[in-house]
Amino acid sequence: MSSTILMIRPVSFGFNEQTAESNAFQNRSDGEKDIQAQALQEFNAFVDKLRHNGVDVIVIDDTVEPHTPDSIFPNNWISFHDNGDVFLYPMQAENRRLERRKDIIHQIESRFTINKVEDMSHFEDEGHYLEGTGSLVLDYKYKTAYACLSPRTDKTVIDEFCKKSGYEAVCFHAFDGNNKAIYHTNVLMCIGERFVVICLDAVRDEQERALLKGYFNHTHKEIVEISRHQLNDFAGNMLELVNNKNERLLVMSARAYQSLTAEQVNCLEKYCHLLTSDLSVIENIGGGSARCMLAEVRLSGLKS
Repeated sequence: MSSTILMIRPVSFGFNEQTAESNAFQNRSDGEKDIQAQALQEFNAFVDKLRHNGVDVIVIDDTVEPHTPDSIFPNNWISFHDNGDVFLYPMQAENRRLERRKDIIHQIESRFTINKVEDMSHFEDEGHYLEGTGSLVLDYKYKTAYACLSPRTDKTVIDEFCKKSGYEAVCFHAFDGNNKAIYHTNVLMCIGERFVVICLDAVRDEQERALLKGYFNHTHKEIVEISRHQLNDFAGNMLELVNNKNERLLVMSARAYQSLTAEQVNCLEKYCHLLTSDLSVIENIGGGSARCMLAEVRLSGLKS
């Protein structure tokens, strides 16, 4: 099955004060209007590159109101699964909760069959958060949900997700160079069908590291280790897709690709064609990269 991707075209992209405390990748900048224009240019070029390489991309425009500076990262609030289930997730930042739009779900439903919507956003009222496939890196084949615990990735909600989805949780802790919990699992690791890209240096607990390696070996994944420096360049923030020719693509930013060693590139190219796009402004201001911008639509029952 070839990949379909949902992407949200930004109209007011900018630095989000409400997420900055837990996202060490964000950087402030002047000239917000220029930032929106530059981010839009990067976004459109990324979409064009994906489509040129045979990926089905559904683009939906953001709205001016309400103000949602991080709407370019839809994978945090919604996920679409091959059994027809759709999950809505509890978000830590109040202005990110405004990204959840029923009209987007209706537009997806006009093309694909949705069986039920599992809305877990009520956990926000209790101060528990789980930000979609930012918080969860899912191995769809083996029904495993990897999650590094953080203020945005709460074990209570993970347990609820697993109960509703049938996934098994593999929880661990990961820290950046400043001893701060890494806010989203998908900046730390990427799961492909036959490989995993991960910064194991960020997982300090030896037992947790051994647990992860055990799962990777059990699920027949070649481990491609990245350094903390490469993690900071978003080398963990990749996504494997399948195009309309049934070719595997590994999508990442130009910055992530440039951080890789020749050995790492050769290893990944055994499994995928590497597809890169310049996302410098989006990465610098938004603190997210290529994978964060892509919400996989894994629903079946394509409608004519």
